[in-house]
Amino acid sequence: MLNKLEMTETIIQAKLAKGTTWAAIAEAAGLHEVYVTSACLGMNHLDAGAAEGLSTFLGLGPEISEALQAFPYKHWDQSVPTDPLIYRFYEAVNVYGETMKEIIHEKFGDGIMSAIDFTMDIEKIPDPKGDRVKVTWNGKFLPYKSW
Repeated sequence: MLNKLEMTETIIQAKLAKGTTWAAIAEAAGLHEVYVTSACLGMNHLDAGAAEGLSTFLGLGPEISEALQAFPYKHWDQSVPTDPLIYRFYEAVNVYGETMKEIIHEKFGDGIMSAIDFTMDIEKIPDPKGDRVKVTWNGKFLPYKSW
């Protein structure tokens, strides 16, 4: 079976060769664009039907479908990302992370936002002064329990 890195490289090559988008790939898988893209990059998995739909759409073999269905090992190779776009998200969480924590605790109590029961949307907002990026995180609140 292919490892996640080999799977990702194969999917990206097929995406480029087909001249398609992540949105179209996600539609073929029948799932949300952000989740499918994450699965293609090795950070999530797809069920058999979604994996087969994606593989068929890109003209890839069963080894890609199998690799997409494998549960990922989520890891990061560096503590501070160097890609400028990813670094800015890291920077935003570092600058506003404690603020988000304070406001979440004030509104919900002591707990966390799930990254498992979670969705994310990314939108382009036209603006005459320069287009805006709108990222919406929507995660279930999970209170800490006393025991």
